[in-house]
Amino acid sequence: MTVVRDVPKQLFIGGGWQDAESGRTLSVDNPATGEELCQVADASPADGRRAVEAAVAAQAAWAATAPRVRSEILRRAYDIIIARTEDLALLMTLEMGKPLAEARAEVAYAAEFFRWFSEEAVRIDGGLMTAPDGRNRLLVTRQPVGPCLLITPWNFPLAMGTRKIGPAIAASCTIVLKPAPQTPLASLALAEILTEAGLPAGVLNIVTTSDAAGVVEPLLRGGQIRKLSFTGSTQVGRILLAQCADTVIRTSMELGGNAPLIVFDDADLDEAVEGTMVAKMRNMGESCCAANRIFVHTSVAEEFASRLAARMAALTVGPGTEPGTDVGPLIDNAGRSKAHDLVRDAVKRGATVLTGGELPEGPGCFYPPTVLTGIAPDSAIIDTEIFGPVAAIRTFETEDEAVASANDTEFGLAAYLFTQNLDRALRVAERLESGMIGINTGLVSNPAAPFGGVKQSGLGREGGRVGIDEFLEYKYLAVPVGA
Repeated sequence: MTVVRDVPKQLFIGGGWQDAESGRTLSVDNPATGEELCQVADASPADGRRAVEAAVAAQAAWAATAPRVRSEILRRAYDIIIARTEDLALLMTLEMGKPLAEARAEVAYAAEFFRWFSEEAVRIDGGLMTAPDGRNRLLVTRQPVGPCLLITPWNFPLAMGTRKIGPAIAASCTIVLKPAPQTPLASLALAEILTEAGLPAGVLNIVTTSDAAGVVEPLLRGGQIRKLSFTGSTQVGRILLAQCADTVIRTSMELGGNAPLIVFDDADLDEAVEGTMVAKMRNMGESCCAANRIFVHTSVAEEFASRLAARMAALTVGPGTEPGTDVGPLIDNAGRSKAHDLVRDAVKRGATVLTGGELPEGPGCFYPPTVLTGIAPDSAIIDTEIFGPVAAIRTFETEDEAVASANDTEFGLAAYLFTQNLDRALRVAERLESGMIGINTGLVSNPAAPFGGVKQSGLGREGGRVGIDEFLEYKYLAVPVGA
């Protein structure tokens, strides 16, 4: 537990570590054991205001820094993260549950956002042209949007922080970060790393709190926050959008998903099963990009289901810190109960369990990898984001049927398809109502690519060349020719 003891447990405001004004703390628990790891400061609305005031006070000076200065801070932070891979991976495994191998992969993924945006910081551009009537020069510049509120989820504690902080720093915006109360330690460790990398006081402020609604709403309605970037559920996203309307805050929303995965009759089944394992089981299925609805052509459905069930049954479930563990615990008992309730509802309506489906005994929030076939159309699992290691398989006959079923949802974040026919792959990809599509792969996330969805899966994009745009405003200057 040395790695937990070494992480600060206070709020990070104005470049210093501070207790919550009330002195309150919240518990951070290990989902593998149910035991408390530590207590961290539990911010009140007053603490949130202090954090925003620190960000506002630092904005002008930070906006005036040279792009290369911002770039080098991010690059140094990247190097520090990579050097501390083992400590950061263990920290995430303890507070969130994912196996160490996955946690190490997340550290590399998280660090890459800092390296990517360190390179984008020096490429912020504008434009110059002569007006069509020849009277003015049209000069376009780009400036930081201003103080930002960033709200991150618990499932990728380090990567969700760097994916938002990286472009904000590159664009010279100041930040108030509110991490999820279940997993605040990775964010607090990140504050230490950025301070060590040379980030000035007040540019990044972190408030950990069990009262997200009480802390966040006054900040959004207060008139000082100019940008909100939120990753979380669509339900909460709708509430935040309404709160942002009062002061017309710019928003980026990465919301819920209900990702379809389609296996056509000509798919390479080895490739399809492997891709499904990645798309379904990454992070124990606790991912907004996780394959939620698996559609398999009737001619290969039985063989595909048998192979997938064998792969799922062979996975080792246990604490993420133990060697050989493939599947760690879910985040909490509520998450485990939700997954089990969806399985029981599907079975009640006629589904067959090929593997898993039973609550294990003992401590921790574990749930076994589960494969279901014969899903009835009225099963809750069809319309509900599972967020657990449960693969629900349905069949289809025609391409049109598969596409219609895949699009039959309010969500549109990610989708996956497996076929050896290039024409079909491109044709179906164009018809799928999703912001990201994996073709013969179960992994779409990449710092160099724009991450985001359509419909009620969100607004805006993170990562890629467009990721920094979310934190910049355009300013147009009219300059008379000859002036």
